[in-house]
Amino acid sequence: MKPVFQWNVERTLVMGVLNVTPDSFSDGESFLDAEAAVAQGIAMAQAGADIIDVGGESTRPGAEPVSATEELKRVIPVVEKLARFTVSVDTMKSEVAEQALAAGARIVNDISALRTDARMVEVVRDGGAGLVLMHMKGTPQTMQQNPQYTNVVAEVREFLAARIAFAESRGVKKSQIAVDPGIGFGKTVEQNLRLLAELESLQALGCSVLAGTSRKSFIGKTLGREANERLWGTAATVAWAVAHGAKIVRVHDVAEMRDVVRMVEALQVAKRN
Repeated sequence: MKPVFQWNVERTLVMGVLNVTPDSFSDGESFLDAEAAVAQGIAMAQAGADIIDVGGESTRPGAEPVSATEELKRVIPVVEKLARFTVSVDTMKSEVAEQALAAGARIVNDISALRTDARMVEVVRDGGAGLVLMHMKGTPQTMQQNPQYTNVVAEVREFLAARIAFAESRGVKKSQIAVDPGIGFGKTVEQNLRLLAELESLQALGCSVLAGTSRKSFIGKTLGREANERLWGTAATVAWAVAHGAKIVRVHDVAEMRDVVRMVEALQVAKRN
C-alpha cells in the first residue's frame, strides 16, 4: 500500500497544467493525443515541475461535461506513462480518480471540493491520496453568470473551512488537504484581485494554499491581453501568491514560473536572515 500523501512542504511546489482535452481555454487540442501529452508532461518535469496535473475535462467557463468513459480514455494512458513523476488528476468523478490513482497518480484535484460525486471522498481516503479542495460558485456552465458575494474573501474562506471539515469527518487527514480559492471560477475581475490581495488570510485554515492564476481571463482583462500573451501578467500573480503564502502554484509555463518561484523564495530567505 502506498504511503498517505502529505502536503507538508518546505518550499513552494510548481504544478504543471496538462490538459488532455479538445477545448481548454489556453491549450485546447494541443495535447489531446496521448503521446503528445506524455511528451509535454516529461518536458514539464524536466523544466522543474514538482507535480503534473492531468485533466481530461475542460472546466473553462461554459464548458460542457464529458462522460466518465471519455475522460478515462483521455486521462489513464497519460497517467500510466507519467507515473514515475508526481501526478495529480484533475477530475470531479470518483471513477476517474480511482482508476488514475491505481495507474500511479498521487493527488486528486477536485474543483467541486467533493460536492459533485459523493463517493470521491472515499476514493481519496482509501487511496491515501493528496486532495485539492477548490472554491467554485456554481458549475463551469454557470459560474460566470453574474457571480455575487457580500465579502468574497470571507465567503471563500468559510466555504473551504466547511469542505476541510467534511473531508476530515470522512477520514481524510488534514495534512492530505490543500485549498484553492478558485481564481476565475465564479468571480469577477475585481473579486479575483481581492482574493489574491488577501491570499494570506487562507493560511488560517491550516492547509497548504494552492494558487491557480496562470493565463486566466482576469489577467487578460486587466492588461488587455489574449490567452497566449499573459506570461508576464501570470508571472506577477505567481510572484505575489508565493510572497503571500501560496505553497503550490498551478501553471502552464513551467520553466518561467519555476524561476519566478525560486527567486521569490530567495528573497524571502534573505529577508529572514
